[in-house]
Amino acid sequence: MFTGIVSDVGTILELEQIAAGQRAKIGTVYDPDGIEIGASIACSGVCHTVVAKGRDGDQNWFTVESATETLNVTTVKSWKVGKRINLERSLTMGAELGGHIVLGHADGTAKIVECRQHPESLYIKFECAPEFARFIPQKGSVCLDGTSLTVNEAERNTFSVFLIPHTLEVTTWSDRHMGDEVNLEVDMMARYVARLAEFPSLAENPK
Repeated sequence: MFTGIVSDVGTILELEQIAAGQRAKIGTVYDPDGIEIGASIACSGVCHTVVAKGRDGDQNWFTVESATETLNVTTVKSWKVGKRINLERSLTMGAELGGHIVLGHADGTAKIVECRQHPESLYIKFECAPEFARFIPQKGSVCLDGTSLTVNEAERNTFSVFLIPHTLEVTTWSDRHMGDEVNLEVDMMARYVARLAEFPSLAENPK
């Protein structure tokens, strides 16, 4: 479980295609001594399990493997050596919940269809599949590439956000351009509310 508050921008150091999907070695500022094998780290908003870790000179790194399903529904399939990705360690008990509850289970992708620079922020408009848009209300929360963001506008299958300078500085959002796809995870609470509204009898009579 995560909060959507990016704590490092990692770099893809190595990529390898394996029978199960893809293996990636990721450079990070995280101390490998503080990472357990089997720990969860959100990489561009997608929860991954650490399978190896180490330090090469001054370069800290960890390795994750992405299953075929992950490659099919996220932007992980487009990773290249040298690409920067948002990273977040899993939430610990007692930690500040600065964003919103994020599972790291990306639903799919959203496409950037408009970018507009404002005096103190960057406006970005996205388009997503209708089945995801129903969970994205105005002023609600959404996780994009591992970043917890507040929805500014929501109309049909498009929605927008504003990014402040700090967010652009400490994440990969300054690398994004028109037409890019980003990983999308809708708010968990919105998903559960919609499920109960669809099948209200489940709450009254679960059998």
